[in-house]
Amino acid sequence: MRTRVSQWSSRAKKFITTAPIDPGSDDQVQLLLQPPSFKQYSQRGWDGLLKMLQPRVLLRAQKPLCRTLTLRPRTYATAVEEPIPSESQQTFASTSFSSGFAPPAVVVESNASFAMRTYTPRTPGVRHLKRAINDHLWKGRPFLPLTFAKKGHGKGGRNNSGRVTIRHRGGGHKTRIRTVDFERMVPGPHMVERIEHDPGRTAHIALLNEEATGKKSYIVAPEGMRAGDVVQSYRAGIPKDLLDSMGGVVDPGVLAAKTAWRGNCLPLHMIPMGSIVYNVGSAKGRGAVFCRSAGTYAVVISKDDATTKGGEKHVTVKLQSGEVRKVSREACATIGVASNPHYQHEQLGKAGRKRWLNIRPTVRGLAMNACDHPHGGGRGKSKGNVDPVSPWGMPAKGGYKTRQVRKPNKWVVTPRVRNGGKRRAK
Repeated sequence: MRTRVSQWSSRAKKFITTAPIDPGSDDQVQLLLQPPSFKQYSQRGWDGLLKMLQPRVLLRAQKPLCRTLTLRPRTYATAVEEPIPSESQQTFASTSFSSGFAPPAVVVESNASFAMRTYTPRTPGVRHLKRAINDHLWKGRPFLPLTFAKKGHGKGGRNNSGRVTIRHRGGGHKTRIRTVDFERMVPGPHMVERIEHDPGRTAHIALLNEEATGKKSYIVAPEGMRAGDVVQSYRAGIPKDLLDSMGGVVDPGVLAAKTAWRGNCLPLHMIPMGSIVYNVGSAKGRGAVFCRSAGTYAVVISKDDATTKGGEKHVTVKLQSGEVRKVSREACATIGVASNPHYQHEQLGKAGRKRWLNIRPTVRGLAMNACDHPHGGGRGKSKGNVDPVSPWGMPAKGGYKTRQVRKPNKWVVTPRVRNGGKRRAK
Protein backbone atom coordinates (compact mmCIF):
# COMPACT_ATOMS: atom_id res chain seq x y z
CA MET A 1 0.00 0.00 0.00
CA ARG A 2 2.91 2.34 0.76
CA THR A 3 4.44 1.64 -2.64
CA ARG A 4 1.18 2.43 -4.48
CA VAL A 5 0.80 5.76 -2.69
CA SER A 6 4.37 6.77 -3.48
CA GLN A 7 3.92 5.82 -7.14
CA TRP A 8 0.72 7.86 -7.36
CA SER A 9 2.34 10.84 -5.62
CA SER A 10 5.21 10.91 -8.12
CA ARG A 11 2.74 10.87 -11.00
CA ALA A 12 0.66 13.65 -9.41
CA LYS A 13 3.80 15.81 -8.93
CA LYS A 14 4.56 15.49 -12.59
CA PHE A 15 0.93 16.35 -13.54
CA ILE A 16 0.77 19.41 -11.29
CA THR A 17 4.12 20.83 -12.35
CA THR A 18 3.50 20.29 -16.07
CA ALA A 19 -0.24 21.19 -16.19
CA PRO A 20 -0.88 24.54 -17.90
CA ILE A 21 -2.60 27.26 -15.89
CA ASP A 22 -6.00 28.42 -17.12
CA PRO A 23 -5.80 32.20 -17.61
CA GLY A 24 -9.51 32.52 -16.78
CA SER A 25 -9.20 30.88 -13.38
CA ASP A 26 -8.91 32.85 -10.16
CA ASP A 27 -5.77 33.40 -8.11
CA GLN A 28 -6.71 30.86 -5.47
CA VAL A 29 -6.80 28.04 -7.99
CA GLN A 30 -3.42 29.09 -9.38
CA LEU A 31 -1.95 28.98 -5.88
CA LEU A 32 -3.43 25.52 -5.35
CA LEU A 33 -2.05 24.26 -8.66
CA GLN A 34 1.37 25.88 -8.19
CA PRO A 35 2.46 25.94 -4.54
CA PRO A 36 5.45 28.17 -3.67
CA SER A 37 7.86 25.32 -3.07
CA PHE A 38 7.51 21.57 -3.14
CA LYS A 39 10.70 20.94 -1.18
CA GLN A 40 9.39 22.47 2.04
CA TYR A 41 6.99 19.57 2.51
CA SER A 42 8.15 16.23 3.72
CA GLN A 43 7.24 13.07 1.90
CA ARG A 44 4.45 12.26 4.37
CA GLY A 45 3.06 15.78 4.37
CA TRP A 46 3.20 15.92 0.59
CA ASP A 47 1.25 12.67 0.28
CA GLY A 48 -1.45 14.04 2.62
CA LEU A 49 -1.65 17.26 0.62
CA LEU A 50 -2.07 15.34 -2.62
CA LYS A 51 -4.80 13.19 -1.08
CA MET A 52 -6.61 16.37 -0.03
CA LEU A 53 -6.21 18.01 -3.46
CA GLN A 54 -7.02 14.94 -5.55
CA PRO A 55 -10.83 15.33 -5.88
CA ARG A 56 -10.58 19.13 -6.02
CA VAL A 57 -8.08 19.13 -8.88
CA LEU A 58 -10.24 16.74 -10.90
CA LEU A 59 -13.37 18.79 -10.34
CA ARG A 60 -11.48 21.98 -11.18
CA ALA A 61 -10.31 20.40 -14.43
CA GLN A 62 -13.95 19.65 -15.40
CA LYS A 63 -15.45 23.02 -14.37
CA PRO A 64 -12.79 25.77 -14.22
CA LEU A 65 -15.22 28.51 -13.13
CA CYS A 66 -16.93 26.57 -10.34
CA ARG A 67 -16.79 28.46 -7.03
CA THR A 68 -17.93 25.57 -4.82
CA LEU A 69 -15.38 22.83 -5.38
CA THR A 70 -17.14 20.09 -3.40
CA LEU A 71 -20.52 20.37 -5.22
CA ARG A 72 -21.27 18.61 -8.45
CA PRO A 73 -23.26 20.27 -11.24
CA ARG A 74 -27.06 19.94 -10.97
CA THR A 75 -28.72 17.46 -13.30
CA TYR A 76 -32.29 18.70 -12.65
CA ALA A 77 -34.22 21.82 -13.55
CA THR A 78 -34.20 24.67 -11.05
CA ALA A 79 -36.66 27.00 -12.82
CA VAL A 80 -39.51 26.06 -15.11
CA GLU A 81 -41.29 28.54 -17.32
CA GLU A 82 -44.96 27.77 -17.85
CA PRO A 83 -45.85 27.63 -21.53
CA ILE A 84 -48.42 30.12 -22.76
CA PRO A 85 -51.40 28.15 -24.10
CA SER A 86 -52.50 28.87 -27.60
CA GLU A 87 -56.04 29.69 -28.60
CA SER A 88 -56.73 26.06 -29.45
CA GLN A 89 -55.58 24.97 -25.98
CA GLN A 90 -57.74 27.36 -23.97
CA THR A 91 -59.89 25.46 -21.46
CA PHE A 92 -61.86 28.42 -20.13
CA ALA A 93 -65.53 28.73 -20.95
CA SER A 94 -66.34 31.19 -23.67
CA THR A 95 -68.29 34.28 -22.75
CA SER A 96 -70.50 33.99 -25.84
CA PHE A 97 -73.43 31.68 -26.40
CA SER A 98 -71.85 30.31 -29.58
CA SER A 99 -69.51 28.05 -27.58
CA GLY A 100 -71.73 25.04 -28.31
CA PHE A 101 -71.72 22.06 -26.00
CA ALA A 102 -68.54 22.84 -24.08
CA PRO A 103 -68.01 21.83 -20.45
CA PRO A 104 -67.39 24.61 -17.92
CA ALA A 105 -63.86 25.48 -16.90
CA VAL A 106 -62.28 23.85 -13.89
CA VAL A 107 -61.61 26.55 -11.29
CA VAL A 108 -58.41 26.01 -9.32
CA GLU A 109 -58.20 28.39 -6.37
CA SER A 110 -55.37 29.06 -3.98
CA ASN A 111 -57.80 28.92 -1.04
CA ALA A 112 -59.24 25.57 -2.07
CA SER A 113 -57.48 23.81 0.82
CA PHE A 114 -59.95 24.93 3.45
CA ALA A 115 -58.82 28.43 4.34
CA MET A 116 -60.87 30.74 6.57
CA ARG A 117 -60.47 34.49 6.81
CA THR A 118 -59.54 35.78 10.25
CA TYR A 119 -58.98 39.32 11.48
CA THR A 120 -56.56 41.13 13.76
CA PRO A 121 -58.33 41.44 17.14
CA ARG A 122 -58.39 45.22 17.37
CA THR A 123 -61.82 44.89 19.04
CA PRO A 124 -63.30 41.97 20.99
CA GLY A 125 -65.97 41.50 18.32
CA VAL A 126 -63.49 40.42 15.66
CA ARG A 127 -61.24 38.24 17.82
CA HIS A 128 -63.21 35.06 17.11
CA LEU A 129 -64.67 36.16 13.77
CA LYS A 130 -64.08 33.61 11.00
CA ARG A 131 -65.49 33.82 7.50
CA ALA A 132 -65.15 31.75 4.37
CA ILE A 133 -63.08 33.30 1.58
CA ASN A 134 -65.45 34.17 -1.26
CA ASP A 135 -63.77 37.01 -3.12
CA HIS A 136 -65.59 36.15 -6.35
CA LEU A 137 -68.99 37.31 -5.07
CA TRP A 138 -70.78 40.32 -6.55
CA LYS A 139 -70.17 43.48 -4.52
CA GLY A 140 -73.20 45.44 -5.75
CA ARG A 141 -76.95 45.26 -5.20
CA PRO A 142 -79.14 42.38 -6.42
CA PHE A 143 -81.29 42.37 -9.55
CA LEU A 144 -84.29 44.22 -8.09
CA PRO A 145 -87.06 42.83 -10.40
CA LEU A 146 -86.37 39.37 -8.92
CA THR A 147 -86.60 40.52 -5.29
CA PHE A 148 -89.26 41.78 -2.89
CA ALA A 149 -88.98 43.39 0.53
CA LYS A 150 -89.05 41.30 3.67
CA LYS A 151 -91.32 43.24 5.98
CA GLY A 152 -94.39 42.91 8.16
CA HIS A 153 -95.09 40.90 11.28
CA GLY A 154 -93.85 37.79 9.48
CA LYS A 155 -90.34 39.06 10.10
CA GLY A 156 -90.94 38.58 13.82
CA GLY A 157 -91.95 34.93 13.47
CA ARG A 158 -95.73 35.59 13.36
CA ASN A 159 -98.33 33.97 11.11
CA ASN A 160 -101.29 35.64 9.41
CA SER A 161 -103.21 35.81 12.68
CA GLY A 162 -100.35 37.48 14.55
CA ARG A 163 -99.41 34.52 16.73
CA VAL A 164 -95.77 33.57 17.27
CA THR A 165 -95.16 30.38 15.33
CA ILE A 166 -91.34 30.59 15.24
CA ARG A 167 -89.61 31.71 18.41
CA HIS A 168 -86.41 33.77 18.61
CA ARG A 169 -87.09 35.82 15.48
CA GLY A 170 -87.17 39.60 15.21
CA GLY A 171 -85.18 42.72 14.42
CA GLY A 172 -82.44 42.21 11.91
CA HIS A 173 -81.17 44.26 9.01
CA LYS A 174 -83.37 45.27 6.12
CA THR A 175 -83.27 42.55 3.47
CA ARG A 176 -84.94 41.66 0.21
CA ILE A 177 -86.03 38.12 -0.53
CA ARG A 178 -84.57 36.72 -3.75
CA THR A 179 -86.90 34.76 -6.03
CA VAL A 180 -84.95 31.60 -6.90
CA ASP A 181 -85.96 29.29 -9.75
CA PHE A 182 -86.01 25.74 -8.38
CA GLU A 183 -87.90 24.23 -11.33
CA ARG A 184 -85.58 25.16 -14.24
CA MET A 185 -88.23 24.48 -16.91
CA VAL A 186 -86.91 26.98 -19.50
CA PRO A 187 -84.65 25.20 -22.04
CA GLY A 188 -81.72 26.64 -23.93
CA PRO A 189 -78.35 28.02 -22.86
CA HIS A 190 -78.18 30.51 -20.02
CA MET A 191 -75.08 32.58 -19.28
CA VAL A 192 -73.97 33.21 -15.71
CA GLU A 193 -73.64 36.96 -15.25
CA ARG A 194 -72.43 36.91 -11.64
CA ILE A 195 -72.42 35.00 -8.36
CA GLU A 196 -74.20 36.74 -5.48
CA HIS A 197 -74.65 36.36 -1.75
CA ASP A 198 -78.20 35.62 -0.66
CA PRO A 199 -79.07 36.68 2.92
CA GLY A 200 -82.05 34.31 2.88
CA ARG A 201 -80.04 31.10 2.42
CA THR A 202 -76.61 29.66 3.16
CA ALA A 203 -75.65 28.80 -0.42
CA HIS A 204 -74.75 31.37 -3.07
CA ILE A 205 -77.00 32.19 -6.01
CA ALA A 206 -76.17 32.82 -9.67
CA LEU A 207 -77.86 35.37 -11.92
CA LEU A 208 -78.60 33.79 -15.32
CA ASN A 209 -79.33 35.50 -18.63
CA GLU A 210 -81.30 33.54 -21.22
CA GLU A 211 -79.89 33.62 -24.74
CA ALA A 212 -83.14 33.75 -26.70
CA THR A 213 -85.16 36.31 -24.74
CA GLY A 214 -82.64 37.94 -22.39
CA LYS A 215 -84.82 37.04 -19.42
CA LYS A 216 -82.97 36.84 -16.10
CA SER A 217 -83.41 34.35 -13.29
CA TYR A 218 -81.73 33.24 -10.08
CA ILE A 219 -80.59 29.68 -9.36
CA VAL A 220 -78.66 28.08 -6.50
CA ALA A 221 -75.06 28.14 -7.71
CA PRO A 222 -72.94 24.98 -7.59
CA GLU A 223 -69.47 25.02 -6.12
CA GLY A 224 -66.95 26.20 -8.72
CA MET A 225 -69.38 28.14 -10.92
CA ARG A 226 -68.08 31.53 -12.05
CA ALA A 227 -69.28 34.41 -14.19
CA GLY A 228 -69.13 33.54 -17.88
CA ASP A 229 -70.17 29.90 -17.56
CA VAL A 230 -73.02 28.63 -19.73
CA VAL A 231 -75.59 26.23 -18.24
CA GLN A 232 -78.69 24.58 -19.66
CA SER A 233 -81.81 22.77 -18.53
CA TYR A 234 -82.88 19.53 -20.21
CA ARG A 235 -86.17 19.01 -18.37
CA ALA A 236 -88.14 19.87 -21.53
CA GLY A 237 -86.29 17.22 -23.57
CA ILE A 238 -83.15 16.77 -25.63
CA PRO A 239 -82.49 19.74 -27.98
CA LYS A 240 -82.58 19.07 -31.71
CA ASP A 241 -79.04 20.30 -32.33
CA LEU A 242 -77.71 17.97 -29.64
CA LEU A 243 -79.65 15.07 -31.10
CA ASP A 244 -78.29 15.83 -34.58
CA SER A 245 -74.73 15.93 -33.24
CA MET A 246 -75.18 12.34 -32.01
CA GLY A 247 -76.40 11.18 -35.44
CA GLY A 248 -80.07 11.07 -34.51
CA VAL A 249 -79.54 8.14 -32.11
CA VAL A 250 -79.65 8.61 -28.35
CA ASP A 251 -76.61 6.93 -26.83
CA PRO A 252 -76.75 7.14 -23.01
CA GLY A 253 -72.97 7.38 -22.69
CA VAL A 254 -72.57 10.11 -25.31
CA LEU A 255 -75.62 11.93 -23.97
CA ALA A 256 -74.19 11.97 -20.45
CA ALA A 257 -70.83 13.20 -21.75
CA LYS A 258 -72.52 16.15 -23.45
CA THR A 259 -75.08 17.07 -20.79
CA ALA A 260 -73.95 15.96 -17.29
CA TRP A 261 -71.88 19.07 -16.55
CA ARG A 262 -71.72 21.28 -13.50
CA GLY A 263 -74.77 23.52 -13.19
CA ASN A 264 -76.93 21.73 -15.78
CA CYS A 265 -80.41 20.63 -14.71
CA LEU A 266 -81.52 17.21 -15.96
CA PRO A 267 -84.17 14.60 -15.23
CA LEU A 268 -82.76 11.93 -12.96
CA HIS A 269 -83.05 9.21 -15.61
CA MET A 270 -80.52 11.13 -17.78
CA ILE A 271 -77.92 11.36 -15.01
CA PRO A 272 -75.32 8.54 -14.84
CA MET A 273 -75.16 6.40 -11.72
CA GLY A 274 -72.59 7.56 -9.20
CA SER A 275 -73.01 11.23 -10.11
CA ILE A 276 -73.09 13.89 -7.40
CA VAL A 277 -76.16 16.12 -7.63
CA TYR A 278 -77.95 18.79 -5.60
CA ASN A 279 -81.32 20.57 -5.84
CA VAL A 280 -83.03 17.19 -6.13
CA GLY A 281 -86.76 17.11 -6.77
CA SER A 282 -89.25 14.53 -5.55
CA ALA A 283 -91.89 14.32 -8.30
CA LYS A 284 -92.42 15.09 -11.96
CA GLY A 285 -93.11 18.72 -12.83
CA ARG A 286 -92.14 20.06 -9.40
CA GLY A 287 -89.16 21.97 -8.11
CA ALA A 288 -86.20 20.93 -6.01
CA VAL A 289 -86.80 20.03 -2.38
CA PHE A 290 -83.63 18.14 -1.28
CA CYS A 291 -80.00 19.28 -0.94
CA ARG A 292 -80.52 23.03 -1.31
CA SER A 293 -78.37 24.41 1.53
CA ALA A 294 -74.65 25.16 1.41
CA GLY A 295 -72.34 22.22 0.73
CA THR A 296 -75.08 19.58 0.45
CA TYR A 297 -75.35 16.92 -2.24
CA ALA A 298 -76.84 13.51 -3.04
CA VAL A 299 -75.51 10.52 -4.98
CA VAL A 300 -77.44 8.62 -7.66
CA ILE A 301 -76.92 4.96 -6.75
CA SER A 302 -79.40 2.99 -8.90
CA LYS A 303 -82.17 3.18 -11.47
CA ASP A 304 -85.20 0.89 -11.27
CA ASP A 305 -86.33 -0.87 -14.42
CA ALA A 306 -89.54 -2.16 -12.88
CA THR A 307 -92.59 0.09 -12.91
CA THR A 308 -94.94 0.71 -10.01
CA LYS A 309 -98.71 0.32 -9.97
CA GLY A 310 -99.08 3.77 -11.46
CA GLY A 311 -96.73 2.91 -14.31
CA GLU A 312 -93.89 5.12 -13.03
CA LYS A 313 -90.22 4.25 -12.63
CA HIS A 314 -87.99 5.55 -9.88
CA VAL A 315 -84.36 6.45 -9.25
CA THR A 316 -82.69 5.73 -5.91
CA VAL A 317 -80.54 8.47 -4.37
CA LYS A 318 -78.54 8.58 -1.16
CA LEU A 319 -78.61 11.71 0.97
CA GLN A 320 -75.85 12.96 3.26
CA SER A 321 -77.79 11.88 6.33
CA GLY A 322 -77.43 8.26 5.19
CA GLU A 323 -81.05 8.00 4.09
CA VAL A 324 -81.66 6.15 0.83
CA ARG A 325 -84.93 7.08 -0.85
CA LYS A 326 -86.72 6.71 -4.15
CA VAL A 327 -87.72 9.69 -6.28
CA SER A 328 -89.43 9.91 -9.63
CA ARG A 329 -87.23 9.32 -12.65
CA GLU A 330 -88.66 12.54 -14.14
CA ALA A 331 -87.73 14.60 -11.08
CA CYS A 332 -85.10 17.29 -11.53
CA ALA A 333 -81.55 17.40 -10.24
CA THR A 334 -78.56 19.67 -10.85
CA ILE A 335 -75.04 18.36 -11.38
CA GLY A 336 -72.53 19.38 -8.71
CA VAL A 337 -72.39 20.35 -5.05
CA ALA A 338 -74.22 23.32 -3.55
CA SER A 339 -71.88 26.31 -3.24
CA ASN A 340 -70.28 27.76 -0.09
CA PRO A 341 -69.24 24.41 1.45
CA HIS A 342 -67.17 26.07 4.21
CA TYR A 343 -70.18 27.84 5.68
CA GLN A 344 -70.35 25.31 8.53
CA HIS A 345 -66.97 26.50 9.84
CA GLU A 346 -67.87 30.19 10.07
CA GLN A 347 -67.98 31.94 13.46
CA LEU A 348 -69.94 35.15 14.00
CA GLY A 349 -67.69 36.33 16.83
CA LYS A 350 -70.26 38.33 18.81
CA ALA A 351 -73.93 38.35 19.73
CA GLY A 352 -74.63 41.48 17.72
CA ARG A 353 -74.11 39.69 14.42
CA LYS A 354 -76.83 37.24 15.42
CA ARG A 355 -79.18 40.18 15.87
CA TRP A 356 -78.24 41.50 12.43
CA LEU A 357 -79.36 38.14 11.04
CA ASN A 358 -82.85 38.50 12.59
CA ILE A 359 -82.09 35.99 15.38
CA ARG A 360 -83.07 36.88 18.94
CA PRO A 361 -81.59 35.34 22.11
CA THR A 362 -82.60 31.89 23.32
CA VAL A 363 -83.29 31.75 27.08
CA ARG A 364 -82.90 28.45 28.92
CA GLY A 365 -85.98 27.09 30.62
CA LEU A 366 -83.97 26.55 33.79
CA ALA A 367 -83.42 30.32 34.04
CA MET A 368 -87.16 31.12 33.76
CA ASN A 369 -89.84 31.34 36.37
CA ALA A 370 -92.10 28.41 37.10
CA CYS A 371 -94.99 30.12 35.34
CA ASP A 372 -93.01 30.40 32.09
CA HIS A 373 -91.43 26.96 31.76
CA PRO A 374 -91.73 23.51 33.38
CA HIS A 375 -88.02 23.68 34.28
CA GLY A 376 -88.26 27.10 35.90
CA GLY A 377 -88.52 28.16 39.51
CA GLY A 378 -87.04 26.60 42.61
CA ARG A 379 -84.36 27.64 45.05
CA GLY A 380 -81.26 26.90 43.02
CA LYS A 381 -80.65 25.67 39.49
CA SER A 382 -82.17 22.20 39.66
CA LYS A 383 -85.01 21.47 37.27
CA GLY A 384 -86.09 18.48 39.32
CA ASN A 385 -86.02 14.81 38.46
CA VAL A 386 -87.97 15.22 35.23
CA ASP A 387 -87.15 14.62 31.60
CA PRO A 388 -86.40 17.71 29.49
CA VAL A 389 -89.52 19.11 27.88
CA SER A 390 -90.54 22.12 25.80
CA PRO A 391 -92.38 25.11 27.28
CA TRP A 392 -95.65 23.33 26.44
CA GLY A 393 -94.72 19.99 27.99
CA MET A 394 -93.65 18.18 24.80
CA PRO A 395 -90.60 15.92 25.31
CA ALA A 396 -87.60 17.85 24.03
CA LYS A 397 -85.64 14.77 22.86
CA GLY A 398 -87.76 13.85 19.87
CA GLY A 399 -91.30 14.47 21.04
CA TYR A 400 -93.96 11.81 20.53
CA LYS A 401 -93.85 9.32 17.69
CA THR A 402 -97.03 9.62 15.66
CA ARG A 403 -96.31 7.45 12.60
CA GLN A 404 -98.05 4.09 12.63
CA VAL A 405 -95.95 0.97 12.23
CA ARG A 406 -98.28 -0.35 9.53
CA LYS A 407 -97.91 2.84 7.48
CA PRO A 408 -94.20 3.46 6.84
CA ASN A 409 -92.86 5.99 4.37
CA LYS A 410 -92.98 4.14 1.05
CA TRP A 411 -90.36 6.43 -0.52
CA VAL A 412 -87.66 5.65 2.06
CA VAL A 413 -85.61 2.55 1.23
CA THR A 414 -83.13 2.84 4.10
CA PRO A 415 -83.92 5.31 6.90
CA ARG A 416 -81.25 7.54 8.33
CA VAL A 417 -79.48 6.50 11.50
CA ARG A 418 -81.56 7.43 14.55
CA ASN A 419 -79.93 7.15 17.94
CA GLY A 420 -82.92 7.99 20.11
CA GLY A 421 -80.83 10.20 22.36
CA LYS A 422 -78.14 7.55 22.85
CA ARG A 423 -74.56 7.53 21.66
CA ARG A 424 -74.10 5.97 18.25
CA ALA A 425 -71.94 2.87 18.02
CA LYS A 426 -68.73 3.63 16.16
